Amino acid sequence: MAENTQGTDTPSTAPTNVPDKPALEGLEAALTQRWLSEGTYTFNPNTTREDVYSIDTPPPTASGSLHVGHMFSYTQTDVLARYQRMTGKNVFYPMGWDDNGLPTERRVQNYYGVRCDPTIPYNQGYRPPAEPAKNQRDFDVVSRRNFIELCEELAVEDEKIFENLFQTLGLSVDWNLTYRTIDDTSRAISQRAFLANLTNGDAYMAEAPTLWDVTFRTAVAQAELEDREVAGAYYRYPFFTEDGEKIFIETTRPELLAACAALVANPDDERYQPLFGKKVTSPVFGVEVEVRPHPLAKPDKGSGIAMVCTFGDLTDVTWWRELQLPTRAIVGRDGRIIGDTPDWITTASGQEAYAKIAGKTVFSAKEAVVELLAAEDLLDGEPKKIMHPVNFFEKGDKPLEVVSSRQWYLRNGGRDADRRERLISRGQDIDFHPAFMRSRYENWISGLNGDWLVSRQRFFGVPIPVWYPLDADGNPNYDAPILPADQQLPVDPAADAAPGYEEAQRNIPGGFIGDADVLDTWATSSLTPQIVGGWSRDEDLLAKVYPFDLRPQGHDIIRTWLFSSAVRADALLDSAPWKHAAISGWILDPDRKKMSKSKGNVVVPTDVLNEYGSDAVRYWAASAKLGADTAYEIAQMKIGRRLAIKLLNASKFVLNLGATENSVLSSDLAPLTNSLDRAVLAQLAEVVEQSTKAFANYDYARALQITESFFWQFTDDYVELIKDRAYGAAGEAEQASVLAALATTLDTLLRLFAPFLPFATEEVWSWWRTGSVHRAEWPTALDVPGGDTAMLATVGLALSGVRKAKSEAKVKQRTEVISGTIAASAALTAQLEAGLSDLKAAANARDIALVVGDGELTVSDVVLATEEPAKA
Repeated sequence: MAENTQGTDTPSTAPTNVPDKPALEGLEAALTQRWLSEGTYTFNPNTTREDVYSIDTPPPTASGSLHVGHMFSYTQTDVLARYQRMTGKNVFYPMGWDDNGLPTERRVQNYYGVRCDPTIPYNQGYRPPAEPAKNQRDFDVVSRRNFIELCEELAVEDEKIFENLFQTLGLSVDWNLTYRTIDDTSRAISQRAFLANLTNGDAYMAEAPTLWDVTFRTAVAQAELEDREVAGAYYRYPFFTEDGEKIFIETTRPELLAACAALVANPDDERYQPLFGKKVTSPVFGVEVEVRPHPLAKPDKGSGIAMVCTFGDLTDVTWWRELQLPTRAIVGRDGRIIGDTPDWITTASGQEAYAKIAGKTVFSAKEAVVELLAAEDLLDGEPKKIMHPVNFFEKGDKPLEVVSSRQWYLRNGGRDADRRERLISRGQDIDFHPAFMRSRYENWISGLNGDWLVSRQRFFGVPIPVWYPLDADGNPNYDAPILPADQQLPVDPAADAAPGYEEAQRNIPGGFIGDADVLDTWATSSLTPQIVGGWSRDEDLLAKVYPFDLRPQGHDIIRTWLFSSAVRADALLDSAPWKHAAISGWILDPDRKKMSKSKGNVVVPTDVLNEYGSDAVRYWAASAKLGADTAYEIAQMKIGRRLAIKLLNASKFVLNLGATENSVLSSDLAPLTNSLDRAVLAQLAEVVEQSTKAFANYDYARALQITESFFWQFTDDYVELIKDRAYGAAGEAEQASVLAALATTLDTLLRLFAPFLPFATEEVWSWWRTGSVHRAEWPTALDVPGGDTAMLATVGLALSGVRKAKSEAKVKQRTEVISGTIAASAALTAQLEAGLSDLKAAANARDIALVVGDGELTVSDVVLATEEPAKA
């Protein structure tokens, strides 16, 4: 079989250098260095789009440590990359590090014992304490610039560890193609994309209800929400009509009573129809609100009429927006009730009541309002305890609040039916593997209830590249943003003066103010195709890699990373960003729960890599189909290690029999004089065809299964059957035939296994071939006329039957068989007849009679030479 000419210089002969004791230990370090020094996986930029296979590799979060889930999913991607490279593709396989955003901030805070205060001046040469404080209240307080320097410092150190681990795992990444989501290039591209969105009307600022995490003091997007079941209680108390009638509501959030803007009931609910359009008065605070109809109100929930507060939850936001209710927000960004009494509370008693909750946390405010209601004997019955789902930030510890704030948004179809349909259509341009994962993408789009909130009130991230002029009173004009020129990017409005202004004019009337927010980390991660593909800076490269061939990722971030990437590609490049999406599953712990660092149930990759070796871990990962949640199984890794060791030892045996590179067959099958040799190569041809088809369908697990099954049959049956001929017992022609079959099979198996077991296959390849197996061509199926693909299994079954008879007789396997009988169907008997000489040699049999029968193959009447029994 011919070599791939990329990176390979193969002469007609190569020395055979088989070690006495092959071993897996040490292969990772030695071969990784060889691949790096020889540029085995380097992308060649002098290429055409037709020759390229480009991968939009997930940049792992560089904040702490990797776990086995990373090994699992990244191995699956690598298997596909290696296959494509062997088919002749020029594989564009970068690696990035997602090092901006909240995870890095949290790690830096705890690692160094610092917290950020943007009002503090920069301290040049600052170093954090040698022994970080354990209590956050005792952390060093540093400037924003000092904090960012620490973030970058620690992220770089983490990334070195990650890179080493991924190389140990055998990822065939081009390590010249690395990037960071916070480096100058990524920041410039992220800002450039945002400004392009702004120019095209795809980005806008709005004052609106915003999901807010009070711990991290930042806005949260819909895609970052997580529902958690928490304990709560329904409190039942009345509002009062003009004639004093009590209208009872039931709520889990009595602390928001002062923020009530309306009562809402279902328009078909006859109990409340007479009240629609009329006013009722709230208890304790004495505020008049209107009773309004809305179809989202559920007659069978609670009392059937709801208290709408601005804002208790997202349903309140919907009612507020669609019913055009007044905004009466009382919860601040710190999670506390605002201190100033709202102007809608006009009665003295209401103002006095409000003073008792002002400045309290929402939890304390709830207790205070309940006490106020109880004091007026307004609570109807005891609170009804419940468990109910509450919105949390996926990385947060406290329930989210909904506050009113000015934020930046990108249009994503949440409020635009035409855009929504276009994005669904973009998804249909992508082949999802497995195919059913497309429905998750489409269902997410269909369920959007707003545009993508992209501004974050954090420190370490890509700054929003906007300034605002200040009027004579020092108020910002948000309708006239000041934008940077393209050549200025990246910019930091918190540190750089606005174009046309001096730094001395910052924050003074008539001057400017910089936008203090940063972009959501997904707003940069969504641009990974553009970042690595050269968008806006290397259009020649972009034309060669875009749209990318593959986006590999987990199914849990279809709603975030996959969808947001599609949004940006649609807006910036009017296309889908990739042709294929390979969706990996989760790793489950023994309790069938997802492994994650937050749950504390992860396994450190270095442990299993050190114990079982990279090929074994890769075998476990590649045994799982795309999209399948998979148990963490040491047993599967042990099987993979056994396979890799067997490949070394079986290859050593084959090569020591005399198989050489010159024995490998291509089109000339003349050396094949034996039916069993032709049979094994015909069967091998089927394996090649089926494996190739499986890989073409992104079913690498099937390809591994097919190859492994044949390999064990080859070593357990064929190698045992042909030993005599291989040693020359049947003459030179028969020996040449078997050596050709052995060499050709070994050559092909090494190529088939190469994507899965890169270290063991490369090691064996180096014993008798030059170049790298990973630059060799993917095998093509040999046309073997007359080759019976079922023959090896039949003869192998017969050999097993004879060996079983010896085992039952408790004699050694080398004991001579005087005679025996094998009964089988006519078709099986013909196969046995063709392989009888090898069968007799392997079984050490003088005579084996073949009898045509109707049933399954059976071995009987085995007469053994007298020999001492085998030792137990």
